[in-house]
Amino acid sequence: MQPSKKKIIINVVTLGCAKNTVDSEKIMGNLPAARFDIFHNSDKEADIVLINTCGFISDAKRESIDTILQYVDAKKMRKGMKVFATGCLTQRYKSELQAEIPELDGIYGFADLPDLIRALTQTNIDLTHTRFLTTPKHYAYLKIAEGCDRTCSFCAIPLIRGKQVSYPMEQVVEEAQQLADKGVKELIIVAQDTTYYGLDIYKKRQLALLLERLSDIKSLEWIRLHYAFPAGFPEDVLDVMASRSNICNYLDIPLQHINSDLLSSMRRGIDSLGTRALLDKIRERVPGIHLRTAFIVGYPGETTAQFNELAAFIRQQRFERMGVFSFSKEDGTYAADLKPLISERTKQSRMNKLMEMQQDIAMDLNQEMIGKTLRVLIDRKENEYYIARTEFDSPEIDNEVLIPAKEILEIGEFYEVEIKGAEAFDLFGEVV
Repeated sequence: MQPSKKKIIINVVTLGCAKNTVDSEKIMGNLPAARFDIFHNSDKEADIVLINTCGFISDAKRESIDTILQYVDAKKMRKGMKVFATGCLTQRYKSELQAEIPELDGIYGFADLPDLIRALTQTNIDLTHTRFLTTPKHYAYLKIAEGCDRTCSFCAIPLIRGKQVSYPMEQVVEEAQQLADKGVKELIIVAQDTTYYGLDIYKKRQLALLLERLSDIKSLEWIRLHYAFPAGFPEDVLDVMASRSNICNYLDIPLQHINSDLLSSMRRGIDSLGTRALLDKIRERVPGIHLRTAFIVGYPGETTAQFNELAAFIRQQRFERMGVFSFSKEDGTYAADLKPLISERTKQSRMNKLMEMQQDIAMDLNQEMIGKTLRVLIDRKENEYYIARTEFDSPEIDNEVLIPAKEILEIGEFYEVEIKGAEAFDLFGEVV
């Protein structure tokens, strides 16, 4: 009997957003398990390292470059090791990376999946829709479209990923069913703009119908919607959210600003009054909904008065979840050439002010949860606590519920928990 060949150890390193996570899982799902030991974001010494890069903003680009250099440097100490790069950064800056980091063994854009798989496996194999889940087995991200048709002045995604291409509904539902069959209980819907879904292939927005189809999958207990766009928001989605019990009362809808002049310069397609009216409509038609949003400070020309308008808006709206980013100049975008620029010091000061305000708002809202009983999903155990989430919280970015490990709880199961205490971004509870 001949000894079996040693498996090739491959480590896939994913940077950036949840959409990149899905791309990495599809790459890993196409690697033959008989030939590869597959790891994700691991410290294990590997024969092959594949870095799935992000190129969204300057900090993300810097992290991607630093990560590539880290593994290229590690090649010097590990004979035969190979390092490949893919993703948004490589899609846009392939020639520059080839010139600057020739030690890379391969550079592939996100659209070059067949070529990348061939390079990794050294064979021609038929690609499948199989995914190697990197998340805990009870939740997964479901990407429903690629690219974006929006022309936001600050965003390079359409330049990197191209125009929006919605995935056919049958394909999306089939993938969701496959994930559910694997034990996934929570689906997190992502795309660059989920609310545009279907307009390119069905000639009308079809997100509401897609959500209905997904919510019909009986074993899916939570369906969560990310990356909604305020302009042209399809209001029939609100009716579906309100009527379907397994669609979370949660919506991620980045607003970016509230000043009408800045929204116009940002090319957001909506003004201050339209934004406020939409938020009122969302809260009215989906009672109890928790909103996650994001804002940009330091956009070129943002005056103190415009910033103060944004701060007052946030204070008035009391968003349950919020992030703040400072403006990042992106090559090729309309805003890259706008003046006057805001100093880094001012941008940081404005960002700090909004986050301090949000911390106070979050503390007040969390204090209101004390004494209530909430249904939570257990994500993991850390030291003496189980870490869980409510339907109002997305993994890794939102609040968590800490439950003392007085008794054994099952990871990936739901429990009723009474909230006993609260901090700004954490709740403390006990199983009822």
